[in-house]
Amino acid sequence: MSHNTVVVRIMDKEYQVTCPPGQEAGLHQAAANLDKQMREVRNSGKILGTERIAVMVALNATYELLNGSGEPSKADQDGIKRVNDKVDDALHRLRQLEI
Repeated sequence: MSHNTVVVRIMDKEYQVTCPPGQEAGLHQAAANLDKQMREVRNSGKILGTERIAVMVALNATYELLNGSGEPSKADQDGIKRVNDKVDDALHRLRQLEI
């Protein structure tokens, strides 16, 4: 099956993504939704860096998919914060290795 290359824009950066023919509109819709969620996280002022923002949006989306709910409880938010802290530590260590 052939695939088309589509350019999507997320957080002011362009990405080339392949998708099956006829799926381009859905891909653009998904990219627009992702862009919106990432901007909301960035605008909250609590998380800096595109990579960390993307990880938090992905964690939230995965949580919602696995639990079938829209809003995490206080206990779930605490768990997400712990995961966020671990991601933050791992990214910090990775940056130190790059230096």
